[in-house]
Amino acid sequence: MTFDEAVKTVPERYRTAVVPHIMVADAAAALSFYGRAFGAVEEFRLNHPQGGVMHAEIRIGAAVLMLGDVSEGPFTAPTALGGTSAALHVFVPDVDALARTAAAEGAEVVQAPADQFHGDRTAILRDPFGHLWVFLTHLEDFSGEELERRLKESAVG
Repeated sequence: MTFDEAVKTVPERYRTAVVPHIMVADAAAALSFYGRAFGAVEEFRLNHPQGGVMHAEIRIGAAVLMLGDVSEGPFTAPTALGGTSAALHVFVPDVDALARTAAAEGAEVVQAPADQFHGDRTAILRDPFGHLWVFLTHLEDFSGEELERRLKESAVG
């Protein structure tokens, strides 16, 4: 499936979204995991002179993510907090294949891939570093009125 098909797997409005910058307890291990589990491509890495990863950038499909090792300052990893208050949404061409690969690599499947009322097939995964990921494949476009109708008919509504 390509991004040029009639029903795009990444909606245009999400192609230039905010770039998240996450902190992990072992950025080198996270970079390796994200490559194996999510097909992430490492585009940049700046190692800290005292060891560890000061800053790295990866790409998953068209989405860019920044990450680094936890250091002194205002940032911490979800594992130190016992949870996270944010989830990372990434549109991918095949959410089912990504979820299978990620689970085989050690991601926790919080919600298996399923078609949702909003027109996306969605899976929720927790990586070994405590971050929640919402992976989506866009299936169909429809009006706001149709979205409201579907919400009312769904288990959510």
